[in-house]
Amino acid sequence: MKLFSWLRPAAVTGSSIDYRIQPRKVKFEWQETPVDWIPNHPFTSYFVNQINMMLPAGEFWFCRLYNKVLPQIQDEKLKQDVQAFIRQEAMHAKAHSSANEEYLKVRSIDPDRNLRLMNFLFTKVLADKPMGFTVPKALDHQWDLFRLGIIATIEHMTCVLGKYVLYNTEWEKLGADKELLDLVKWHGAEEIEHRTVAFDLYRHLGGTYLARYYLSVAVIIGVVGLWVDGAANIMKQDERFKAQKPSVFRPWIWTEWLKVSGFNNKMLPNPFWVVLQQIDYLTPWYNPVVEANTQDALNYLENSPAAKRANLKVAA
Repeated sequence: MKLFSWLRPAAVTGSSIDYRIQPRKVKFEWQETPVDWIPNHPFTSYFVNQINMMLPAGEFWFCRLYNKVLPQIQDEKLKQDVQAFIRQEAMHAKAHSSANEEYLKVRSIDPDRNLRLMNFLFTKVLADKPMGFTVPKALDHQWDLFRLGIIATIEHMTCVLGKYVLYNTEWEKLGADKELLDLVKWHGAEEIEHRTVAFDLYRHLGGTYLARYYLSVAVIIGVVGLWVDGAANIMKQDERFKAQKPSVFRPWIWTEWLKVSGFNNKMLPNPFWVVLQQIDYLTPWYNPVVEANTQDALNYLENSPAAKRANLKVAA
């Protein structure tokens, strides 16, 4: 029976890290950031900009759910990790929201349709009362656990993408706007810093190994689909893409993503690469600690222009 013990809910586990996660305030200035923040690469610029629209509603949802389950955490270090995670995610949501309001809207890119879709998903479909229906008390913990599993799966993806943007040098070589580059690298570095929290919490509250399979399938389809759909919606607002008629249901945007990313992932992470990164998460011995280098993330965070700017403002 011990051979199959990993199929059952994990015994109560705690934090898997010995360092303290540090929430940081940031301040971005969007006055000089162009729509094509990577010069001469509008497709990549729009594709990355869609992340600004995907994240805020989801990150605020993370915070609400984690605050709800906080009293259930028995390990003090994990509770501290979760509290720091909540503060970081709230700051991420605010930073990306500022990009939507202060950068995209004033440059005639309307994000409202994409934002409404994400708000519907996270405030209605995945709410404490999904679509307004009260979850029976006997099923309340399972509903929370299902949603915590979604967050753990998303956080694995954001850690992988965090590594990608942190180590990506191609955008800088092409003269990318320093403000938006700092946004994605700062966010990616903090995703690496707190990469263990969602998985630790999921296991701590009874998450099972088998559930990770169906959750991974649902999340990868959902995230990739929403990413492409949202990017298509803002691209078709640009006359340069009028002939292509971008849509998640038309092959052009998918083939263009493959062409732009190539096999080397230089300009964008290849979609097949993104999917293959889920394999580690599906192994019984998965451990997010080994997914990335914490010190590399901290080194960037110590020098992030937006974090320094916020610190100077507070000091003043």
